[in-house]
Amino acid sequence: MTAEEGTPSIRILDPATINQIAAGEVIERPASVVKELVENAIDAGARTIRIDVTSVQGGIVAIKVTDDGCGMSPVDAGLVFAPHATSKIRALDDLFSINTLGFRGEALASIAAVAKVTLTTKPRDSTRASGTRIVVVGGVTKTKGETGAPGGTSILVEELFFNTPARKKFQKSLNTELARIHGIVEGLCLSCPQVSFRLFHNNRELLVTERTTRLLDTIARIFGNEYVRELLEVSTDLPFMHISGYISRTALSRKDHDRILIAINGRYISSPSVTAAVREGYGTLLPHGRYPVAFLSLAIDPRLVDINVHPTKKEVRLSKEREIVDAVRDAVRAALAHNNLIPEVTVPHPADHELAGGGIARNASSVSEPEVPYDAVTITPPVQAHTLSPFTEPTHAGTVSTDHRLRQTELASGVPPVTAVVPAMEVIGQVGGIYILAEAADGELIIIDQHAAHERIFYEQVSRSMAARHVQELLVPAIIHRPLKDAAILRNLIPALVQEGVVIEEFGSGSFLVRAVPALMGKVEGTEMIDDLVSDLIHKDPERPVTDRERITRIIACRSAIKAGTVCTHEQCQRIIDQLRVTRTPFTCPHGRPTMVRFTRAKLDEMFGRT
Repeated sequence: MTAEEGTPSIRILDPATINQIAAGEVIERPASVVKELVENAIDAGARTIRIDVTSVQGGIVAIKVTDDGCGMSPVDAGLVFAPHATSKIRALDDLFSINTLGFRGEALASIAAVAKVTLTTKPRDSTRASGTRIVVVGGVTKTKGETGAPGGTSILVEELFFNTPARKKFQKSLNTELARIHGIVEGLCLSCPQVSFRLFHNNRELLVTERTTRLLDTIARIFGNEYVRELLEVSTDLPFMHISGYISRTALSRKDHDRILIAINGRYISSPSVTAAVREGYGTLLPHGRYPVAFLSLAIDPRLVDINVHPTKKEVRLSKEREIVDAVRDAVRAALAHNNLIPEVTVPHPADHELAGGGIARNASSVSEPEVPYDAVTITPPVQAHTLSPFTEPTHAGTVSTDHRLRQTELASGVPPVTAVVPAMEVIGQVGGIYILAEAADGELIIIDQHAAHERIFYEQVSRSMAARHVQELLVPAIIHRPLKDAAILRNLIPALVQEGVVIEEFGSGSFLVRAVPALMGKVEGTEMIDDLVSDLIHKDPERPVTDRERITRIIACRSAIKAGTVCTHEQCQRIIDQLRVTRTPFTCPHGRPTMVRFTRAKLDEMFGRT
């Protein structure tokens, strides 16, 4: 039957279905609820916002956001759950001058469509004793009446996704969902320091900030004073924009750009182009693959910002994007150019603590950096074997450290078998503290990447050691401090870390005690390995997925191996080669990079025109 002959095949959806579709776009997970409710509280002029998250048996069962904002009258409260009901805009032209975080009127309607929502509100300046209480379940109003209430608004969300089981089923673990909530609240704290935030989980305080006019106070509250000491102020004025905030000195960097936080007109947003501009401002001051820490606020003419391009308003479109991006890059460069970027050297304290199995555990506050290379030198020919001893070797700190690391990987290496796939070779020299030059018996020139080679050696040693769970306890546990977002992830990884030899436990809000490390690591130098471990585990490579155990093993091997830029003696270079020959897979590091390349004699003759 055709549409002309009977019922049309195209129909208008009913309001309940429309609301559930909208909810699927706006409310993806519990963190989405927190974001929408807190943004509404900020728009209501709240000075203090409290977020309570309740979980039972590993799942979030309730979210409550309470504020001391302007509150709502009974009439407004009755309209607030209607789709596209808003006090933020009146007409189409208002979309081009939005100064609030919300404006569509979708949030409460979307949340109420997939949960049970209880709203309690009273105007802040009301003289009445009672306020308004409304209960909505699945988009249907169940009760409405008066109740005793303070000025402001409280919204309780329960049974989230009760009528969309597929969405509920695909929620992540409790710690993962809490980590996402941490991230949302941290971004809001940094973009609105004039508001005091309080985040609780099962009545346990997770995050508290105080009202302040100084962004630096909020940064210190969330990330610690160590961050504040490494930050530089940024301030730039343009006809259409003001840039303010802080960026890190080069001594403070990360493997990911998660700590580059950008707010535009008070809204914490995601902007790949602005993030790239921040990194570009550092140029060659940071090595490849490292990112700075930045907390930047961009006050831009609202007419140049289109925030109506994404359901969650996380992304924006900028009318003068090229000019804005260039301005951010130049502001970062200017801040770096006018400050002293020479890193402060931490001198080892005489009271460094020895490990039970050997090595040294430095105080947790010390800076962990690869050994500082001294100028590249030509390695002198080897002396006779009978004159070699630990006592006649140079005593430069880098040489001693390298010798210690090589002893760690010699514990189970043994003698290279006659059938080793890598040929025996003699060391010629070293280039730049990075590459070892060696000659094979048949005249081939072999160039070895010393870090990649030692990383492969360490990886196989760590794999075997972890199978037996060999650990060494720290006589004095190391204390590490992590932002609450990372702390939630790290808390989730504790069982896997303990299984692999990193014995770690919680030690207060955002703090952890490291009690033991894999024996092959030898010593602990700060917390950089843990930082990189958490970062890598959060940002899994979808193209090369591996288990958490494998990822932990690779990171420990990488952090423990001899670093590029470490000048080695002739004997140490030879020991790296001999240890590499014993490995099962000597040709690549655990990440797939080659450990060595070779030039045959014929190829060298061809390159020099001798053929």
